[in-house]
Amino acid sequence: MPVRQKKKMKMKERPPRTRRGAGPPKSTAGRSRTKAAVREAPVTSLDPNRALALRAAQAGLDKKAENPTILDVRGISSYADYVVVLSAGSERQLSAVARSIEERLKEQGIRALGIEGSGRSGWVLIDFGDVVIHLFSEETRHFYDIEGLWSDAPRVRAPAA
Repeated sequence: MPVRQKKKMKMKERPPRTRRGAGPPKSTAGRSRTKAAVREAPVTSLDPNRALALRAAQAGLDKKAENPTILDVRGISSYADYVVVLSAGSERQLSAVARSIEERLKEQGIRALGIEGSGRSGWVLIDFGDVVIHLFSEETRHFYDIEGLWSDAPRVRAPAA
């Protein structure tokens, strides 16, 4: 059997190495973090994960959660299709909203895969597989800025409070 020989590249043939950040600035078109540039996700009535995200947001709003944001991270994230972000005014309200979401979806036969955090920590994460819910105190929400992290993700219109 003939042995394949690797073709050696001469130094002249190699592409020049560039340092990180070197070169012309990249275009930031379409990547603005202003509210005016927020893209809305297209409505698809057949997506069960979208419906789950909307039901979770509504359950939170029924317990007076504030500032609902639903991010469509399909194609951007490998761990979820939708991220729901809600705020609560106090530790007690944060715990009540988390219980409400968990119980409301459990009644519909949907169980959480995991729940992390508590009202005292200022952040509760509820994992429903393809839908992940973040419940924050206002201060913690601004600190972690989940919406800024997923600024490329289209927004889904959240239910009205």
